[in-house]
Amino acid sequence: MNFKAVVFDMDGTLLDTLADLGEAMNRVLVQHGFPLQPLDAYRHHVGSGAGQLVARALPAHVRADEALRARCLQDFLREYEAGWKMRTGLYDGVPELLDALVARGIPMAVLTNKPQAFAELCMSEFLGRWDFSLTLGQMPGVPVKPDPAGPRQVISHLGVLPGEILYLGDTDVDMHTAVNAGMFPVGVLWGFREEDELRAAGAAAIIEHPMELMRFLD
Repeated sequence: MNFKAVVFDMDGTLLDTLADLGEAMNRVLVQHGFPLQPLDAYRHHVGSGAGQLVARALPAHVRADEALRARCLQDFLREYEAGWKMRTGLYDGVPELLDALVARGIPMAVLTNKPQAFAELCMSEFLGRWDFSLTLGQMPGVPVKPDPAGPRQVISHLGVLPGEILYLGDTDVDMHTAVNAGMFPVGVLWGFREEDELRAAGAAAIIEHPMELMRFLD
């Protein structure tokens, strides 16, 4: 297959954001008198957008309270804004991969369920030295992944066929996203989820280190 572009998930794929996300939500739980969640639990809370992160972190007996969820979401966004880059950083090997893709002239984009404003902040802070064609995050009017609407926008912007795009992600949501949009799904093992989940969700390939992606472009 002649791949012509690469689309990345952000959290758990390019950036290790788990501690900042989890600690922001834990501060919200404290404010509302709910039990804290261990940071490792957030590996399974993240991936489907901020609203789902909040719902999954709340105690089961209050998750059906829509008004409470809405308040906690606003609280989470405020707390995350105050601490979004305290412990976040690029995964080992990601800079080398991005350098290699730029050197090869391979177009790159980011497709994430992170709210658009935070996605743009992270791009500027951690990924600004590389040229990405587009960053598309969660925003009004665009359904979150794995709905194919967002991927279609990215594909159209890149101007290549879906099957010519490598899509890298670390969750089942990412693999379903790639499958739904006709992209080639590559699961990464340095992120938030396990290999079994990725394969069950349709991963066509699994990589353990970012530079392994280059074998698909040789």
